[in-house]
Amino acid sequence: MDDRKLEVLRAIVEDYVSTQEPVGSKAVAQRHALGVSAATVRNDMAYLEEAGYIQQPHTSAGRIPTPKGYRLFVDRLGKIKPLSTAERRAVHRFLSEAIDLDDVVTRTVRLLAQLTHQVAVVQYPSLNRSSVRHLEIVAVTPARLMIVMITDTGRVEQRYVETPAELSEDHILELRRLVNEQLQGKALADAPRIIADLASLARPELRDSASALARVLLETVVSRTEERVAVAGAANLTRPGNFFSGSLRPILEALEEEVVLMQLLGRADSNALLTVRIGDENEIDDFRETTVVTAGYGPGSVVGHMGVLGPTRMDYPGTIAAVRAVARYVSEILEQNR
Repeated sequence: MDDRKLEVLRAIVEDYVSTQEPVGSKAVAQRHALGVSAATVRNDMAYLEEAGYIQQPHTSAGRIPTPKGYRLFVDRLGKIKPLSTAERRAVHRFLSEAIDLDDVVTRTVRLLAQLTHQVAVVQYPSLNRSSVRHLEIVAVTPARLMIVMITDTGRVEQRYVETPAELSEDHILELRRLVNEQLQGKALADAPRIIADLASLARPELRDSASALARVLLETVVSRTEERVAVAGAANLTRPGNFFSGSLRPILEALEEEVVLMQLLGRADSNALLTVRIGDENEIDDFRETTVVTAGYGPGSVVGHMGVLGPTRMDYPGTIAAVRAVARYVSEILEQNR
């Protein structure tokens, strides 16, 4: 395909996104400085239609992009529309005011929904891709302890342990020192092996308590608590101009399923900086009429994903820029708080 046909496709995509109306050859020739006549544009549109990049929704109408056309448009994007200076300042200020990780995630998902006018989904940092920053052990009673595990991504996990015997303050300090010596700075993916040896490293009189502590720690690091996601902006799917051939109900119901949301964001072990899945490229049947734009985030390496879901008729340059920028800001915040 030559450059002129690509320019005609770009013009059709941009006009259809902005006007919500099928685009004709005369409109393309008048609105875009292509340097050719409407007749030449008609010929190029005929080629694009035959190749499956555009289609005519009904007789006598102009043309609209197909998912294949959107795919080519996204793949050939030469320039991503950057956020304005005011938008960047607002994003930075809004996210930098967060007081903890939960607040960061809540603010992020709300911000993405507002910037893109789509459904936003943000995964909490995965425990499997985090490291232990610190473990705190606090006595609730002489035979009941509270464990607080803080990761390098700001996740805080809290559990309670019933010990087989009452522990003195010195015993608790000794257990705290032991678990931090063994786990501090270690990747949580390696933690189960380390935790299994904790009891054997404790003094004989503390081994039963260390064993009880190890069992609860093991439950913490192998649990599925990393599968937490936040969602905002579902009402954006009902905005005027969002066209779906069927009912929105299956999409809205799917968005309520946590497992589906994790599939939506992509494989948890993916390090992809940005992914755009259009129409049938989505593996989930309920999302075959949508586009999903996702990005990984994290301090140095990817520890979670965020993204937006909306109709295939979306502002791709603006949406991609917003998801990419917000992911970068969240990564910087996590890096600063390590």
